Amino acid sequence: MSIDSPPPRQTPALAQLLDAIRFLTILPVPDSDRAPEPDWLTRAMTFFPITGVGIGVISALVLLIGNSLFGPGLAALLAVAASIVVTGAMHEDGLADTFDSFGGGWSVERRLEIMKDSRLGTYGGLALGLDVALRATALAQLPLWAALATLIACHAAARATPGFVKRKLGYAGDVKAMKVSYAEEAMRKDEWILVLVTVALAALPLLLVSPVALIAGLGLGATLAAVMVSWAKRLLGGYTGDVLGAVEQMFEIGFLLGVAAVLAGN
Repeated sequence: MSIDSPPPRQTPALAQLLDAIRFLTILPVPDSDRAPEPDWLTRAMTFFPITGVGIGVISALVLLIGNSLFGPGLAALLAVAASIVVTGAMHEDGLADTFDSFGGGWSVERRLEIMKDSRLGTYGGLALGLDVALRATALAQLPLWAALATLIACHAAARATPGFVKRKLGYAGDVKAMKVSYAEEAMRKDEWILVLVTVALAALPLLLVSPVALIAGLGLGATLAAVMVSWAKRLLGGYTGDVLGAVEQMFEIGFLLGVAAVLAGN
């Protein structure tokens, strides 16, 4: 009779990568073999862009298959839908809650209360509709191979935004009531280096297609994300998990629009 050996213990880097995939997507991953540490989500943010690359690849594959079956318009919508399914609409939920909060609340307390409400309001519904429409329409304007490269770069870069927001803003909600702990922890310098290297590598295919398109995408994406950060600072005094999702979505919208402005019709 053989004795089964225990599974190999996960390295910290592998455990953090699995945490990132588990948090950002609905993809099945092995359970962690260690108890979660208080700063586990901040450490996992190091691997958010790598997870974004995976999301971008899945979306790009759907675009490629959809383009051969239905043409660019429907393929673009299916590609956006694929990213929504893979992430469990996590970021879209944050976008809707944030717009409902900012549009319907007249005080910080009321805005935070609205964010916790699971019901979808008018502002959130309009934001979601425009979000999907803008992303799908911009993507449909791109040549196929440029669109594939854009999806990978966009999803990787957008997942780096939570770390930047945490550097600029404090947490606006009740830290003690948080389901996950990340508000009081900062990313280390070595973690930032990995984030930036990952984004740079993910953007390389688009850089080879058109450096100008990449710069336009990053510039407009960062601009729209910065607008959302500015709103959050003024209306909430900081960020929440929903705000992080909204910033990510604003970056995606801006990135796709920026690339489309340069490459549409080429």
